[in-house]
Amino acid sequence: MKKTFNILKAESSHSPSDLTLRQSVDKTLRKYLNQMSGQPVSNLHELVIKEVEEPLLTAVMEHTSNNQSKASIMLGLNRGTLRTKLKQYGLL
Repeated sequence: MKKTFNILKAESSHSPSDLTLRQSVDKTLRKYLNQMSGQPVSNLHELVIKEVEEPLLTAVMEHTSNNQSKASIMLGLNRGTLRTKLKQYGLL
């Protein structure tokens, strides 16, 4: 029997208050915007991508024991794109 996972749910049997990845991002972004107290915000998309992409790459590379072929499949990126991103964040 194939085991299935809900990748967006960080489940723990210890705490009923665990949030999905989407909920965590939503909560964090709303907190960030509230803390800006009306100050102008620009390039938010770029900021979020940079904040999320590096830990994503780090976690996947650790999970795959730095196997770029496996990591590229997990991420849905071609291996060249993965290498470019790893270099961009100093992860190579």
